[in-house]
Amino acid sequence: MNPALAPGGPARPWLLLAALLCSATAPAESPVAPGASPRMQPAAGFVGAEVCAGCHRQQYRDWQGSHHDLAMQRATEATVLGDFDDARFHYNGVESRFFRDGTAFRVRTDGPTGELREYPVEYTFGVYPLQQYLLALPGGRLNALSIAWDSRPADAGGQRWFHLYPGQAIDAADPLHWSGPWHNWNSRCAACHSTNLQKNPDPGSLSYRTTWSELDVACEACHGPGRSHVDSARADRLDAAGNAGFPVALAATGQWRLAPGQHTATNLAAPATAASAQVDSCGRCHSRRADLGEYRHGRPLLDSHRPSLLEAPLYHPDGQILDEVYVYGSFLQSKMYRTGVVCSDCHHPHDNQLRAPGNAVCAQCHRAAVFDAPSHHHHPAGSSGSLCANCHMPETVYMEVDPRRDHSMRIPRPDLSVALGTPNACNQCHRERQPDWALAALARWGQRFGDTATHPARALAQARRGDARAVPALGQLVRDDDEAVIRRATAMTALGRFGGRESWNSARLLLQSADPMLRMAAVRALEFLPLQQRWQVLQPLLADPSRAVRMELAPLLAELPLAQLAPEQAGQVSALHSEYLQVLHRDADLPGVQLQLAAFHRARRQWQQAESAHLQALRIDPHSPAALLSLADLYRALQRDSEARELLRRAITVSPREPAAHHALGLLETRAGHPGQALAHLRRAAQLEGGATRYRYVYAIALHDSGATADAIRQLQEVYDEAPENPEILLALADYCREDGRLAEARRYAGELYRLQPANPAVRQLYRDLQ
Repeated sequence: MNPALAPGGPARPWLLLAALLCSATAPAESPVAPGASPRMQPAAGFVGAEVCAGCHRQQYRDWQGSHHDLAMQRATEATVLGDFDDARFHYNGVESRFFRDGTAFRVRTDGPTGELREYPVEYTFGVYPLQQYLLALPGGRLNALSIAWDSRPADAGGQRWFHLYPGQAIDAADPLHWSGPWHNWNSRCAACHSTNLQKNPDPGSLSYRTTWSELDVACEACHGPGRSHVDSARADRLDAAGNAGFPVALAATGQWRLAPGQHTATNLAAPATAASAQVDSCGRCHSRRADLGEYRHGRPLLDSHRPSLLEAPLYHPDGQILDEVYVYGSFLQSKMYRTGVVCSDCHHPHDNQLRAPGNAVCAQCHRAAVFDAPSHHHHPAGSSGSLCANCHMPETVYMEVDPRRDHSMRIPRPDLSVALGTPNACNQCHRERQPDWALAALARWGQRFGDTATHPARALAQARRGDARAVPALGQLVRDDDEAVIRRATAMTALGRFGGRESWNSARLLLQSADPMLRMAAVRALEFLPLQQRWQVLQPLLADPSRAVRMELAPLLAELPLAQLAPEQAGQVSALHSEYLQVLHRDADLPGVQLQLAAFHRARRQWQQAESAHLQALRIDPHSPAALLSLADLYRALQRDSEARELLRRAITVSPREPAAHHALGLLETRAGHPGQALAHLRRAAQLEGGATRYRYVYAIALHDSGATADAIRQLQEVYDEAPENPEILLALADYCREDGRLAEARRYAGELYRLQPANPAVRQLYRDLQ
């Protein structure tokens, strides 16, 4: 479906390679080329759900009518839920009309050029609580209209047309317009709404010849091609065929026992055996992730996808969902996952429904007499507060009407809400109350938190602000084998942004881990190392079995001069580069992938290829601030400042509240000798920065260089209050206070810096001078 929206409105996903969002810009309108429209295409090994139904009648009946079955359907009288009886909808000055032309469903709305046009509704997309409609655009493209039908009952607020971006002014010049990059079905949505989807893009013409084996999410989407299974069954050889002829076994293998005297069931099987294959299979679509090449059923998820870590703007610092992240990243944080619970322990795999109503699904493993009782949940029996999921899996609404539960299954932590501003389940129900009220209520019930000051969320929140005080706690989190792997990986990447000995020691440890997510994070964290040291450390991973690790490795070794390596080493690195480029070219219709190509070619000093990749990204998405900023930076490096300036001005026009554009233009004007213009843009970047500190620090330096030393000190002191152990800020404060004659303050800041970096000769000298 389309980009998911947090309740406070959409975070514009300029720099994200989102997994399940919808992208591609339209060229001049023309008739769809014959045969270019998406179509069914038989594929080797795939037999179709109807064949499966011959033996698996009950599973087939369960699947029919499920959200997987209805993920995508041809637009017919039976499948279209919306009001097409000449209905009208107004948004941003445009009246869209929904009507029928005989048996066809049509929409008249603003198209890629902003002009009103009629579009045929080719397919429905989803079914409940909303249904979207795929409209045909030239070049075999389908785009999801951002006016959707609320399919909830009328008494629940449904049975109406609504816009996914209410209160905004999304027009044809905006990437979030329905005809633009983030709503293209072929590139963003199709693979997880159909079976055996082959995207088949042609980046040169921005067109597609997309095919599938089955229109919806059918049996073989999860189980893999069924031909071998069918042949084995017909030959009565199923017992001899591995996984009954399928490439993967998806059955849950946990052996749960709720022994007398126990309150929670124990898994008698090895958790890793129970969890890996099924959760990875579901995670292919139920995750926020980037593709790393063709998916092969039965292979680990990180062989074909790179899951997002618990980072902003996707997750809160404590790992709760913020943007729509599709369950996988949340579930990996849970104790359930680490003990071997899999998706089908709670959900029927074929009809997608819970295995039991209400609290009974949890009571499969958690003794009801203990947990489904007022003595535990402290709410009247039968009330919404007595539901396990409402406390431990609170909902967040996306796409205006679609509540999704957080699958990290955590205890409500109002103490972290007080300290960090993170949400908690208590106040998500009791919205009129404050977190301190919820904290006091839990205390009355005997629930007190002894780790508020040391909770991992504190360090991760500090790291997001660039506060170096987080470093020791991040290192401890990375090395904590009892913590969730995805949280340790997140801590590792955060630690890498600080560099230094702690980052080096932690990453070196994780490079030896058996878990590919930890190795991937360790590689990413070592970007701060000088190239030669990076090569020495990372060389053993050239043959890492996980593609996610190898694809993280490739850009970090892109600068290596192959001619200076031994022939065998040069061959290995060249093979890694080739694999990386092959993976990226497979998704070259995505503007974000073009930016990765551009960065790789730039690191290889292949300037023309880098420029071409940038320009292709802007062909796909002419309004991408990320592409405009990146190309401007390339032009700056090539001393093409006038072209860089024009691109940065375009970026500010497209996204006036994007601080990076103002910051880059301020730096460019500084180099050009235009201090007044530079200071104005650097000031604006500092105002827009939000929770980080870099742009405000640079603005303070600019103030000092303009002669406003006192103003620079005031600016730095504001930043210091948020990041008191940032060495750059402390050094600037010590220098500027000394220059301004404020020696007592200069000594204090220098003392704090010396405490942080006692081995730094320059810091020692500054400290001595000021004493």
